[in-house]
Amino acid sequence: MEASSGSIGNSATGGAGGGSVQASLGGRYAFALFQLAEDAKAIDRVEASLRTVRDALDQSDDFRTLTTSPIVQRGAATKAVLATADQLGVDPTTRSFLGVLAENRRLGQLPAIVRAFRQLAARHRGETTAEVTSAHPLSDEQVDALRQQLRQRLGRDVSVDLAVDPDLLGGLVVRIGSQMIDSSIRTRLNSLAHAMKVGG
Repeated sequence: MEASSGSIGNSATGGAGGGSVQASLGGRYAFALFQLAEDAKAIDRVEASLRTVRDALDQSDDFRTLTTSPIVQRGAATKAVLATADQLGVDPTTRSFLGVLAENRRLGQLPAIVRAFRQLAARHRGETTAEVTSAHPLSDEQVDALRQQLRQRLGRDVSVDLAVDPDLLGGLVVRIGSQMIDSSIRTRLNSLAHAMKVGG
């Protein structure tokens, strides 16, 4: 299925079900992509492809520069991002969408688009999305245990969106909507330092 800039633009501003996700530019693009994926019955495939793209952004300085540098020409960016999409093995809907982003010079919105799409996909499945930031990558076993704990706490299935921030030193920061659970070592140390200053 080929995505065109016209279909992206029209889908991004119309339709229902996007909710607050559409409040940002990245959210509007994500909603447009979600509608395309839904029409193609490819939500899971697109979500998996976007996860691959996000991992590539985290791991490849060249790919990250391609998506953020203002000096990369539109045509060169489109050609390069499509070649990268082929290397990553993303699905056709996501590949076309990446091309549209490059043509519109919106590749810098990719991290926000990935997050918003995952929220839409989780909502579609009746899940709640938890954004989990850890100091080190979590193992599959740790992710499963965390997901079960969150399910017990919230009383519903939870989709976990993982990110790594070494500055946390250890522990986790979990965001669910406007709620935040911060058990990071950095925050504990800051709290301890503040308590010592107040007490001293």
